[in-house]
Amino acid sequence: MRVATLGQGVPAERGPMLAAVLTVVGGAFVLAGGLVLWVVGTILVHLIGLSSPVFLGGVVVGLLTIVSGALMAIVPRARRVLGAVALGCAVASIPLAFGGFVIGFVLVAVGGAIALARARPRVVVSTTASAGRSPPWT
Repeated sequence: MRVATLGQGVPAERGPMLAAVLTVVGGAFVLAGGLVLWVVGTILVHLIGLSSPVFLGGVVVGLLTIVSGALMAIVPRARRVLGAVALGCAVASIPLAFGGFVIGFVLVAVGGAIALARARPRVVVSTTASAGRSPPWT
């Protein structure tokens, strides 16, 4: 029996789980980068005398990335949509959360790409009737 693989030998049935784990771990880095930017930005803005909720964008992107990664594991049928969301979050994390210290961006981008590229399982349908012997002319 031959096992379908993804890329470098990852079995196809483990593809959504691998994508989910990479996305969640990368999302944690993006969340950490967003928190750092939020704290530093808030301190700098308060020193000037202003206030801005813009710095919360990195935290929101990090949380959205973690949620999309968790949903990849829970709802594997929605992996393509969630993979696209993860890739969008990876791109949005660059200006909003330092790209999750770059490692977060890379992990989320790879996880989203695996979720998008994973092949569908093939269903084999038998067209022969199983009720008795086949006629001699087949």
